[in-house]
Amino acid sequence: MNELRWKFSCAPMMDWSDRHCRVFHRLMSRRARLYTEMLTTGAVIHGDRNRLLGFDASEHPVALQLGGSAPCELAAAATIGEDFGYDEINLNVGCPSDRVKDGRFGACLMAEPELVAACVAAIKRAVKVPVTVKCRIGIDNQDPEIALDRLARGVVAAGADALIVHARKAWLNGLSPKENRDIPPLDYDRIYRLKAALPDVPIIINGGIGGLEAAQAHLSRVDGAMLGRAAYQEPWRLLAVDPELFGEPAPCATMKDVFEAMMPYISRELSRGTRLHAITRHLVGAYHAVPGARAFRRHLAEHGVKPGAGLEVLRAAVALVEDRAAASIAA
Repeated sequence: MNELRWKFSCAPMMDWSDRHCRVFHRLMSRRARLYTEMLTTGAVIHGDRNRLLGFDASEHPVALQLGGSAPCELAAAATIGEDFGYDEINLNVGCPSDRVKDGRFGACLMAEPELVAACVAAIKRAVKVPVTVKCRIGIDNQDPEIALDRLARGVVAAGADALIVHARKAWLNGLSPKENRDIPPLDYDRIYRLKAALPDVPIIINGGIGGLEAAQAHLSRVDGAMLGRAAYQEPWRLLAVDPELFGEPAPCATMKDVFEAMMPYISRELSRGTRLHAITRHLVGAYHAVPGARAFRRHLAEHGVKPGAGLEVLRAAVALVEDRAAASIAA
């Protein structure tokens, strides 16, 4: 696989990385690979597919992340996703939320590597797009040296095209999902050792990466780096992705250019009945350490939630803040 395909991506985050967020992020980087929220196989097969799976054409390349443990259901959901036009199918075996554990998908599946491999094999038989797996280095009392190796070798043998590894254990017994994002210590060296053991397999590192400088440091050891909370909470960082990592200009030079480019999308969504806040809630971190950033956030918080709020609210918020070009943004 081409290294550039996997060099940088924005992590899937439940309740965060919806289609509005992804359109916003795409306007800051042509190259970053975007991921959906995790969708269960049941929701994809039996739910409102247009609402759950629909996405804007500008989002490409975009991956659909699935949660499930029944190979036949995952194959069916992956086929539906491919038919919708997704560029990749990602199987999540790393999410530690309670409802994930209760439904027998997500991180608890790291205890069943043979089943995960069977799921990957079923998806691979069903679709032509790349199939990837996102996991942790282990769960609970597992030895990460053994658990991650068993899972990785199993899914690679089953046909997985790449492995995305969050560099923490998930403690399903004793820690909340929120605590699992911060308390288990990061072990980047474990992922480096996995890459050394599987030199021909694209390995993407995830977890605790706070910006592009940190991502670049990892890229000397692995094939890709994934930003999650840093990309969401401080999206201005994404303006530097294409110039810094790919030597190409950003799609928009400044954040104000991003917002101007997003106006037609927001207008279409408002005409379809989408509330402005459903979109602007993803924009509040757009400015950092520039005059007017706080006023921008306050204006969106106060006015974006009102019934009937329209483009004028975002335009007024943007007018309150100074701007800066991508080239001036620190990693």
